[in-house]
Amino acid sequence: MTNTRRTTMSPRAYMIGAGIGSLAAAVYLIRDGGWDGSRITIMGLDTHGANDGAQAADYTSEYGHGPLGNSAGYLNRGGRMLNEETYENVWDLLRGIPSLTTPGTSVTQEILDFDHAHPTKDIGRLLDARGPRTRGDADDYKHMQFDTTDRILLTKLMTLPESREAELNGVSIEEWFAESPHFFTTNFWYMWETTFAFLRNNSAMELRRYMNRMILEFSRINTLEGVTRTPYNQYESIILPLRAWLSEHGVSFVTDRMVTAFVFDESDPMRDTIRVTGLEYLDVARDGAPGRIDVAEGDLVFCTNGSITDSTSLGDLDTAIVEDERYAPSAALWRQATEHFYGLGNPDAFFGDRTQSEWTSFTVTTNNHLLVNEIAAITRQAPGNALNTFIESNALISLVVHHQPHFAAQKPNETVFWGYSLYPRQKGDIVNKPFIEMTGREMLTETLGQLAKVDTRAVTIDTKTDAIWESVVNVIPAHMPYASALFARRSKGDRPDVVPANSVNLAFISQFVEMPFDMVFTEQYSVRAAQIAVYRFLGIDEARLTPLHHYERDPRVLAKAALTMFR
Repeated sequence: MTNTRRTTMSPRAYMIGAGIGSLAAAVYLIRDGGWDGSRITIMGLDTHGANDGAQAADYTSEYGHGPLGNSAGYLNRGGRMLNEETYENVWDLLRGIPSLTTPGTSVTQEILDFDHAHPTKDIGRLLDARGPRTRGDADDYKHMQFDTTDRILLTKLMTLPESREAELNGVSIEEWFAESPHFFTTNFWYMWETTFAFLRNNSAMELRRYMNRMILEFSRINTLEGVTRTPYNQYESIILPLRAWLSEHGVSFVTDRMVTAFVFDESDPMRDTIRVTGLEYLDVARDGAPGRIDVAEGDLVFCTNGSITDSTSLGDLDTAIVEDERYAPSAALWRQATEHFYGLGNPDAFFGDRTQSEWTSFTVTTNNHLLVNEIAAITRQAPGNALNTFIESNALISLVVHHQPHFAAQKPNETVFWGYSLYPRQKGDIVNKPFIEMTGREMLTETLGQLAKVDTRAVTIDTKTDAIWESVVNVIPAHMPYASALFARRSKGDRPDVVPANSVNLAFISQFVEMPFDMVFTEQYSVRAAQIAVYRFLGIDEARLTPLHHYERDPRVLAKAALTMFR
C-alpha cells in the first residue's frame, strides 16, 4: 500500500470527486479564503463530472467503461439546463474564471453573451401524430390542461411551507396526486417530467422545492425561454475553464483514484466529533493498487457523496450496453461514513432503487446536416431551440438538438445531437425490444420511426432513410442507473448537512446534501454547497454567501403563474 505523508505544516484540502462541486470548493478556497492552490488536491475517476461533452474515445479509458467497438463521434451522456435568473452561485463563481476562447471575457459573460445572441424559443416542445402541439386547439401546449383537482393539489403542494416539509417524508408525486390521475395526462406533466427528468415515483418533497425555486419558469415552460445555453457543451464551456484556472493556481489533479474509505479518529468513545485522519484509495490506473493519504490536523476533506453518472454503461452503433449492476462508488464511500457516525444521511434512499432513477440516453454523430435539417423541418425550429418529446412513444423518447457546433472539434460537415428515454425498460414502438437492450442503430431506428409518425409534410423523413443512414458516424447509447437518483423519495435526515454537526474537517458537496430552499439537478446546488462548506470551515461570515432570489414571493411572478395554471 502506498502511504502519502505530509511534508509541510500548511493545511491541505482534499477533494473527492472531480465534478463542479469540487472545482467550486477549490475556487472558493483560493478566491475567498486566500489559499495557495498548491495546497489543494482534486481526486476523481474522470475529468468530466456530470457536465458532459467529449469525443466518445475520451470516455473509453475512464473507470467502468472500457473500449468500444466503434469509438468514433461524440458523447453526451446527459445534460443540465442553466438559468440566468436563479443560478446565482454559478454566475458568481464563473465571473472570476477567464474564457478559454474569448480573451478578456469571463465564462459568465461568454455564456450570457452567447445565450442572448441565440435565445431559446421552443415551438416544437411536444410532438404527436398531428405534428408539433402548436395547433391552436385544446391540445396546444400553451395550455397546461389542468382540471380543478389538479390545480388544488398543485397549489397545496406549492404553498406548503418549508417548516412543514417533513409532512412529505417518503411521499411520491404519484401518491400526492392520487386523487387526480388526470394530472399525469396533462401537457404540463409531459413537459415537466421530460424537462427535469422527474418520474412519477419520485419525491413530492423535491417537486415542491422545484415549484417554488423555478416558479419563474412555470409560465414559460412550454417554450423553455428561461433556458440559458452554453456556447459549446458544458464540459468545454464550464469545466475546462475551471480546471485551467485551478491548474494555473497550482491545484493538483489526480485522475484514476477511487477513494474507498475514510479513516476516522475514534479516540473519543462517545464519537461526538467527526474527524477524518486518513483516506484509503485504489489506484485504478495501477490495477487497483491500494494506497492511503494521511489527513493531518487542520486539513480539510470535501466529499462528493453521490454522483448521478456513477455506474454508467456505454454501447455503440451495433453494440447494446451491458448494464453495470454495481452500487455507485461515490455512494459506497458515503455509506462507509454512515457506518461510523449517526446523522450522515441514508445513501440507500437514493441509490437503492433504480426504478426511481434510471434512464438511457443516446448521442448521434453524422457526417452531414441531413438528419438535423429534417428534425428542424419537422419541429419547425432551428437547432438550439429544441427539446422535443414524442409524447405517444412507449419509452417516452425526447431529443435535444443544440446549436451547432456543440463540440469545438466538430468538423463543419458534422452534426451532433442526443436523446433519451425516461422509461428504458419499456419496449419501442418500432423496434420490438426494451429500449435499454437496443444497440445505437436500433435506438436511432426507433427515433426515425417516431419522427416519421409526427411528420406532417408532403415529403416525409421516411423517404430519406437510406441517405440518413449513409451519414451516420456513430450512435452511442449510455445507460445511467442513477441519473435521477437525486429526485428519489426521501425523508428529512436522508441527506446529510453540508458540514455535519460536530464535523471538524469533513464536508459533503454534492446533489445529495441538505440545504434550505434550493433544488437539486443543477450546477447551482453543488456550487452553493461548496461555498457553504468553505465558508464554515474558514470562519467566513455567512452573510457573505451569494444571495438567492425568491421569485416565489414576487407578486408579478405569482400572477403570471396563476394565469398559466388556468390557461
